[in-house]
Amino acid sequence: MPIALPVKINKLKLIVIAGTLAFIGIIAMQVYLLRQAFSYEEKKFSQNIQVSLLEVASEINAYYGYQNQASNPIEKKSADYYLVNLRNDFDAGVLEMILTSKFKSKGISTNFEYAIYDCETDAMMYGRYVHIGKTDTAAINKAAFFPKASHLVYYFAVRFPEFNSYIFSSLKTWILFSVIMLIALFIYLYAIYIILQQQKFANLQRDFINNMTHEFKTPLASMLIAANSILKSETLAADEKMKKYSQMIIDQGNKLNQHLEKILNIARSDSQPNVLEKSLIHPGPLIRQSIESVLMKYPEAIIDFEEETTGLEILADPFHFSNIIYNFLDNSVKYCEGQPRIQIRLFSTTQAIQIEISDNGIGIPLKHQKQVFEKFYRIPGTKRSAVTGFGLGLYYVQQVCKLHHWKLSVQSKPGNGTIIRVQINKP
Repeated sequence: MPIALPVKINKLKLIVIAGTLAFIGIIAMQVYLLRQAFSYEEKKFSQNIQVSLLEVASEINAYYGYQNQASNPIEKKSADYYLVNLRNDFDAGVLEMILTSKFKSKGISTNFEYAIYDCETDAMMYGRYVHIGKTDTAAINKAAFFPKASHLVYYFAVRFPEFNSYIFSSLKTWILFSVIMLIALFIYLYAIYIILQQQKFANLQRDFINNMTHEFKTPLASMLIAANSILKSETLAADEKMKKYSQMIIDQGNKLNQHLEKILNIARSDSQPNVLEKSLIHPGPLIRQSIESVLMKYPEAIIDFEEETTGLEILADPFHFSNIIYNFLDNSVKYCEGQPRIQIRLFSTTQAIQIEISDNGIGIPLKHQKQVFEKFYRIPGTKRSAVTGFGLGLYYVQQVCKLHHWKLSVQSKPGNGTIIRVQINKP
């Protein structure tokens, strides 16, 4: 087996690992940025709350005629829990009205709970749950959420029970982008899994083709040797039927051998790319040789070759160049319902040398024209089903043209024949 295959697999694995690490790095960065954004929103929320509560304390003092404190009356116990020391008695209704007004003015749209400390009973009293944007409030269990502060006398506490959901709601864009990244990573990993499965299947398929063709070639060679021995034997060759059947075995055996060789060449080129032996060649004589080979196989065909510009030279592998011309001509003859008529033109343009092969065959439907160069692809149809083959000829042609960096195009219409053009770069 060729040694290039493990190298290809290693390259694929490296690409997979590099891509996976890149995605993991992007997701890790996204998580880091998301945490930073959460921290920023939390600080912003805390600053707005403290400013609002400071203004609330000032307004309550102004409402009752108390003097503002010199020190900061706000104590932050946690991200969602704050104490405000007023040092004087105040009314719960006034507090709720000012709290709601200040929070709205600062754009704080999350619901909150508040409670007031009663120094006479030494407990939190008058707890309320306030819905921002709604007029209704609800009593709450003060003891469950508002532990008293032993160092303060006249104060109130504010708690934001929906703090986390409020912060996350402000990070919708970040969270959405993170989810999209996770989905993209999943799709990428799934695509890689499919590619690896297809690679595994392709390797098994190639191994099967190699084994199958080699297993066929051994008995086929024995059959051809036996048939040739029969023809060479004067006694057996005297029998016309024996001679006819032996020649039939040889002809069909050679045809099968050609198909097997074609399959082997394709399998080899898939595992290890063909190495071109390029040189400056004259395409005209090679095209004529291919025409002679086709006419020997199909003497009824009419093939005209027009070399509009003589002395042309191209940089190509002569062996593969002859093969692609032969494949074109062979297909033109096989896929023709009447007498095959093929016209070949070789001419030069300002930018390239072009070969144009037109025939009077059955043509190719437009929807199949891009697929005719795919491996094992055969266009369905009565005439096409009757023609033997594996759908590898045009695939081989396309691979050779790609290796030469030539442009290959097809123009066809059912019932009006096919025109194939090969555009070759000038040396």
